[in-house]
Amino acid sequence: MRRTGTHDHVHGDGRRGHHHGDVPTVYSAYVPDHDHAHDDEALSPIEDNPIWQQDNVMLHSVGIDIGSSGTQVLFSRLHLRRIGEELTTRYIVVRRQTLYRSPVSLTPYAGAEHIDAEALGSIIDRAYDAAHVRPEGVDTGVVILTGEALRRRNAEAIARVLAERGGELVNATAGHNMEAMLAAYGSGAAKASHDTGLRILNIDIGGGTTKLAVLDGGRVVTTAAVHIGGRLLVVDDQDRIVRLDPAGRRHAARAGYAWELGDVARPEELQQVAETMADAIVAALIADPLPGDVAELYLTERPAGAGRIDGVMFSGGVAEYVYDRESGTFGDLGRPLGRALRRRVDSGALPFPLLPPGECIRATALGASEYSVQLSGNTGYITDPDALLPRRNLQVIRPHYELGETVETAGIAAAIRRHLVALDVGQTGADVALAMSWNGLPSYDRLVSFARGLRDGLAERIAQGRPVYVMLDGDVAMTLGRLLREELGVTGELLVIDGLNLRDFDYIDIGRIRFPSNTVPVTIKSLLFHQDPRHDQP
Repeated sequence: MRRTGTHDHVHGDGRRGHHHGDVPTVYSAYVPDHDHAHDDEALSPIEDNPIWQQDNVMLHSVGIDIGSSGTQVLFSRLHLRRIGEELTTRYIVVRRQTLYRSPVSLTPYAGAEHIDAEALGSIIDRAYDAAHVRPEGVDTGVVILTGEALRRRNAEAIARVLAERGGELVNATAGHNMEAMLAAYGSGAAKASHDTGLRILNIDIGGGTTKLAVLDGGRVVTTAAVHIGGRLLVVDDQDRIVRLDPAGRRHAARAGYAWELGDVARPEELQQVAETMADAIVAALIADPLPGDVAELYLTERPAGAGRIDGVMFSGGVAEYVYDRESGTFGDLGRPLGRALRRRVDSGALPFPLLPPGECIRATALGASEYSVQLSGNTGYITDPDALLPRRNLQVIRPHYELGETVETAGIAAAIRRHLVALDVGQTGADVALAMSWNGLPSYDRLVSFARGLRDGLAERIAQGRPVYVMLDGDVAMTLGRLLREELGVTGELLVIDGLNLRDFDYIDIGRIRFPSNTVPVTIKSLLFHQDPRHDQP
């Protein structure tokens, strides 16, 4: 069919049309009704096009954050698009739409040692109902346990149940260092550091712990945590203490109060405890030497080499009070602690410029999950495919190091050991996927030095008989695997594959070997932040 315009038209019998004055008369060629479409007919949605469906995937995602003080649920819709990159085909997130954010509910406890499973389940169920989402409709997501909630005896068991009944979810337990990194990305501090070039200190204060992260150029360079939080002590409407964690008891004692459960703690007394806690945070950051009672508050090593700080950003529930975005009280230390810290920033006692707020109470929960798929190269090294594959929900760790013309074995090993600590891998006892970057000439001297660094960095895990999973972006997997096995004496199960681009906070599923290509499919589920300088996705 040919559409005709005002100056190029024909009669049904083929004669040219003509104009009457300045008004054109429009004629059209005759075409039977069954052989043309009208301009006002609706086109089929592009989502129904089979070709579009091959290259685009829509997923429903959920993020559940069970923290020391608050529990929250976020639902998102993710649009992934396939891209072609040489020998690999990947799906990347091109759009994320937040569909529903639940109210932040107080994490329920059944005594000092246990989380209240029934009450927590009701919170999650209400969020699913309010979002009009059923678990079978969830494609991906994560349950994150952090802070004091993680210390409860039944915490991980509850997270596993939620992950199983909430849909296809990853169960991620974030220790102190990993939570500090999560908060630094979720708060927007990493993005701000990347965009401005500032060296930023992110202070994330939750219900039970305070996490510290220093960012330089968008990268987390050091993390730590101290045992200070807004809900270590809680009173009821009559000012009677109804929750008193051991750390809360110690903070009260440092302020001169020997409180027990059921005692009365008046507002001015809670204010004094909060002032003492605020002074402890300042001392933990700048005192040299560190007072003994403050040193005891560190849950990790004190951050070494923090260096210059250009500005400070607060996140976590207490940050809502630092930035004066919340005025309500919840019977805890959150409001007096937040306001005490703001006074110390304004007076210069905490000597860093205060940066504008990003996400505060939702900083950690803003990690949902994204799916992408990559295929490994066909030159991997796998000692026993039946024993090693398939694997599900393997946590990725990606150490930061520089490769020069001469590969420094000790530097590679130190970077690996440091990152195992930074992501709290030793606490979980789980297998991990070590993502390593390779560039430069694949000479024997460089590769064997690199292999020694891998072996030495993973020495403790190798000695325990754990399988070793190494993911490379460079095309040297087979050679590296053979060096580890045949020359460096790594006798445990070993998988080395290449052609993959992975990062921290990824969780991967590794499928069985595909024949005849000899490739391994890797499905990647990433914690996805709204403001993440590590990628250019929206």
